[in-house]
Amino acid sequence: MTTTWAQPQQPATEDRRWKALGVCLTAGFISLLDTSIVNVALPSMEHGLGATEAAQAWVVSGYSLTFGLALVPAGRLGDMRGRRQAFLVGLAVFTVASAACGLAASPDWLVVFRLIQGAAAGMVAPQTSGLIQQMFQGAERARAFGLLGSVIGVSTAVGPLAGGLIIDAVGTDDGWRWVFFVNLPIGVVALAAGLRLLPRFPAVGKREEFDPVGVLLLGSGVLALMLPLVQEQQWTGQQKWTLLPLGALLLGLFWTWERRQGRLGRAPLVDLNLFSLRSFTLGALVSLTYFAGFTTVFFVLALFLQNAAGYSALAAGVTVLPFAASSAVGAALGGRMVVRHGRKLVVLGLTGVALGLLGIVAVVRTVPLDSLGWAAVLPMIVGGIGSGITVSPNTTLTLMRVPVQRAGAAGGVLQTGQRVGSAAGIAVVGSVYFAHLADHGPAVEALQYGLLTSMGLIVLALCLAIADLRERTNAPQELAPQDLKPVERTGSGHETRPTS
Repeated sequence: MTTTWAQPQQPATEDRRWKALGVCLTAGFISLLDTSIVNVALPSMEHGLGATEAAQAWVVSGYSLTFGLALVPAGRLGDMRGRRQAFLVGLAVFTVASAACGLAASPDWLVVFRLIQGAAAGMVAPQTSGLIQQMFQGAERARAFGLLGSVIGVSTAVGPLAGGLIIDAVGTDDGWRWVFFVNLPIGVVALAAGLRLLPRFPAVGKREEFDPVGVLLLGSGVLALMLPLVQEQQWTGQQKWTLLPLGALLLGLFWTWERRQGRLGRAPLVDLNLFSLRSFTLGALVSLTYFAGFTTVFFVLALFLQNAAGYSALAAGVTVLPFAASSAVGAALGGRMVVRHGRKLVVLGLTGVALGLLGIVAVVRTVPLDSLGWAAVLPMIVGGIGSGITVSPNTTLTLMRVPVQRAGAAGGVLQTGQRVGSAAGIAVVGSVYFAHLADHGPAVEALQYGLLTSMGLIVLALCLAIADLRERTNAPQELAPQDLKPVERTGSGHETRPTS
């Protein structure tokens, strides 16, 4: 016997919805910021806590690992039990885990708390996309996803700068602790605001059995894929790559199991009918390949600037600031223009990112290292605007036809692809960069090869977007007609649509 759990509907004024979105974006910002802010704090952890290289590696990669593992189960949980509740619980755990990381008395405890922090971030992320699906429609939804795209681009790029500022202000001994403590006031304020502002939508799914077999198969498959990628530099030898075919096998078993669940009329962890939506499948592939190329740029550039060019952590962070700022501008523009231009914007954005990377490679080849930061401003701006125009519209177009009752799980699938793509890209590009250094090649050439590899991944994403665009050339519009109709709200806060 199944029971539908519902929560009382709460009126949502126009102003209240945008304030609620602000809460979601704030939580998303600090959770994504933590994927990159710790990179510049690793020397401080070694100096102040005695963290070994292995512990430092797990502080960085462990967060991404548990983040990726939690996304789909957490998205399904939000679909079943209510996204407001799942969001608030995840944010509370993230805030407490951040405090625990900052207070850690040993490297081992820091790693444990960091794993918990990553899982909590993975619980928050899919609720954000699900709540946007519920709170907004049509052009408003595109604008909301545009703001989310700004947060994704800025938080990823500004992490090294924020970490560098904190280390520079507090000092090496305790600077790493404040990299985590900075989440506390933001998390507490966001939690208080979320309790007051987030709407109480009814749970859109049924409270069926949570499909533990599906959770186990998907989690094991993603773990087997991500573990050798995030630990590529720390695990020597080739045996680690045997986990990749094991991961593929486990994901194949997961697919078979989920199809069986559907045939038997049981609730699957992931509704495989999502992949019958071309917009979702192509958009998820574009997202995976783009994040494989996008996040690796900051990885190799930060290594080069600090290890080869002699930049401080703060100076290295300032170098990528133009990318972060222009990415926010591009995402806001993309959110406003996606309804009119659709997939063309994604193609345009990916082209801009590729040209920006090519410009950075040209700067590295021709400009003295002490002038690199200034010379890279223009290509950073071009690449940043392109990144914003890519992430925001692609997210909107990927999720536009997903039923609201599956929005959490769909958002989890999309972001899991982003996390796996980031890990795979760092492994591939990092291998190219370090292999050239190991052959005693100049660091400048190593950076060039790394950036060109990143650009190759971006071009692959561009080819997927062009293929999707060519299939849609005869379509009159990208967004579904029902998504473009204005939304009317009754006095009770319910949404209605004009009938055709």
